[in-house]
Amino acid sequence: MGKTLDSLRSRLLVKIVIPVAMVLFACIFLWADFYVGEQERFARTNLIIEVDRVGNTVQLGLNYAMLLNSRDDIKAIIRNYGRLNEIRAIRLLNKQGQVMFSSGDDEAGGTVDQAEPLCQVCHRLAKPSVKPNLTERVYSDAQAGGEHVLRLVSPVFNEESCHQNTDCHFHSAEEKVLGLLDISFSLADSESLIAGFKKKSVYLACILFFTTFATLCLLIYALIKTPINRIMEQAKILSRGQRPGEQAVRTTDEIGQLSKAINQMGTDLIVKNEQLGMQKNLYRDLFEGVPCLVTVQGRDYRLIRFNRAFAERFAAKVGDHCYKAYKNRDKPCDPCPVAKTFETGKSHTTEETGRYKDGAAAHWIVTTAPIHDSKGKLVAAMEMCLDITERKDLEGELKRSERKYIDIFNNIPSAIFVLDPIDFAILDCNLSAIHVYGYAKDELMGKSFLEFFAEDNWDAFSQAIKTGAVINQAKQVARDGREFFVSINSSPSEFSGKAVFLVTTSDITKRLETEQQLIQASKMATLGEMATGVAHEINQPLAVIQTSIDLIKRSLARGETPEKGLLERVSELAGAQVERAVKIIGHMREFGRKPELHLEEVALNEVLRRALEFFSQQFTRRGIDIHWELEENLPLVMCEQNRMEQVFINFLINARDAIEEKTVKAPGEHEKNSITIKTTHNREFATVVISDTGVGIQAAYMDKIFEPFFTTKQVGKGTGLGLSISYGIVKDYGGSIHVKNNRAGGASFYIRIPVAK
Repeated sequence: MGKTLDSLRSRLLVKIVIPVAMVLFACIFLWADFYVGEQERFARTNLIIEVDRVGNTVQLGLNYAMLLNSRDDIKAIIRNYGRLNEIRAIRLLNKQGQVMFSSGDDEAGGTVDQAEPLCQVCHRLAKPSVKPNLTERVYSDAQAGGEHVLRLVSPVFNEESCHQNTDCHFHSAEEKVLGLLDISFSLADSESLIAGFKKKSVYLACILFFTTFATLCLLIYALIKTPINRIMEQAKILSRGQRPGEQAVRTTDEIGQLSKAINQMGTDLIVKNEQLGMQKNLYRDLFEGVPCLVTVQGRDYRLIRFNRAFAERFAAKVGDHCYKAYKNRDKPCDPCPVAKTFETGKSHTTEETGRYKDGAAAHWIVTTAPIHDSKGKLVAAMEMCLDITERKDLEGELKRSERKYIDIFNNIPSAIFVLDPIDFAILDCNLSAIHVYGYAKDELMGKSFLEFFAEDNWDAFSQAIKTGAVINQAKQVARDGREFFVSINSSPSEFSGKAVFLVTTSDITKRLETEQQLIQASKMATLGEMATGVAHEINQPLAVIQTSIDLIKRSLARGETPEKGLLERVSELAGAQVERAVKIIGHMREFGRKPELHLEEVALNEVLRRALEFFSQQFTRRGIDIHWELEENLPLVMCEQNRMEQVFINFLINARDAIEEKTVKAPGEHEKNSITIKTTHNREFATVVISDTGVGIQAAYMDKIFEPFFTTKQVGKGTGLGLSISYGIVKDYGGSIHVKNNRAGGASFYIRIPVAK
């Protein structure tokens, strides 16, 4: 029973309903009591007014009879009014308190003492009241004869008709009141009516109370209890960590807002709880799965906790000393980062060495961190050890590798320079650079690499180094003034954390001398090829000279003196032919000499015309037509005129031989043989195209024709050096050569040379 009462007391509905019911009950019944009292007072007031009205009516009825002093009529009137249902008695008294007339015969002639309530209505004060108010005139309200009787006295005033009429009796005009009219009125009917009203009011109050109470209970149950129960069910779901399907109460009032807030709060709590769970799992996984060794140590250096990596590497258990586990020591390390953390409360980092349980040596970077309790007290320290054994081994390997590469760097036969990318100052160099250039290393440091060049074209060289372009041939000067040729390769690199250029120079002086010898040999072979054409070229001026001399001899044989005009014409003709022969011989001498390795601006169209001078007669006798398609505004190129002439002669001879080979294989088509020489250019290159109508080049030989000593000609017809040397010469000038077969037959060689800047 007690538990049931406690359970009821704890319910929100009971806590709300009982106080509301008590307040409602008190309010309703206080209101009913007040209302009934007011109604009762209202009825009493109306009754008094009604009695006063009756008294006024009686006075009006008595007025005429009293003027006539008709006592019988006065008695009759009072007796008749006394018979009314509610009136119990009517008395008419004079000023001395004598009852002059009464509805009851036994009271007439009696006297009322001035001390009685009837007389005190006017005489309660020292000066009698002439006109008391209605409430003051009610002098009795009590039980009489078993019923509630109300007594009201009304003064009878001295009117003009009374003191002016002397026929019946005389009253002085100074008198204000002549007498009193006393009426006794029964309240039985009024009280019965009021009692019925009270009863109905009580019934109405009870009905109102129970109706209002029931309505409040239903409203509280529907609007509060039921939504709160739903919210409680939702809260239970949330307390289990489950997400509710939807909002428990979907209204816009405060309960709905509360439900929405609880739903949102619960959802947020679940999300936060899930996040906390994920973080907890994450931290646990991090602690256990982190690749470094993690331990938690107390102030006595004993292990409180450690992760899986530590357990796998060390034969230790919780409670062991850290210095015993890590280093198999019997006392703490000195210095100890954990001890420093306990002393300062801050993190510390150091590098330590020790051994794993398998005896392998280990190196660690050790970092400690303080651990505080909820009160902020330092209670433990976390020690994290990152294994750097492999890094230490790599550092050793790196040092050995650095020594190895330094040895290689210094012993490479080519000179190597490390240059500043801005001013090309030498930051470092190897031993070969010291030997090749003849400077001491401290003399080379800070010196600009561009100062080694014998030529003043520093802008072109610096641009080539910046872009990584290969400089195939450049003349440089050693410390002792010795000039030599080098090929230069450059590439961006890094030196001591700074961007640099790594430049390698290779001495190609001996190679160039060898190439010159090969080129000269090729020239001699070419001169042999040119011999027939040259002989024909020289025979023509000699024949003209001989004809002129024979003409003079015939004149002399006849004994005639040659005419002056004839002698002048013969001398001019002979001089012109001699000049022509000298020019041919000079051209051969110039072509045959060894050129100096010096680049100059050259017009390729002129070089092509000079190269063809030796073979024009040969091509004519062989029926080979020469077609010129020269671009008149062809820009100059940087090369050596003599060597470029040799290149073009090699390609012209190669075209001649290809056409002759075709003539042998197809003798009926030789009248269609021709060589086309074409020049074009763009912003960067001037291009010479030499096309022939020969046999073309077999696909299998396309990649081999520029190899040294490779030839498809018969034995004794070629050395296999012409195209190879030509390819090397053009490459040295930064150009290129490629070949392709023509659709109509024959082949075309494309020689590209960079335009002079």
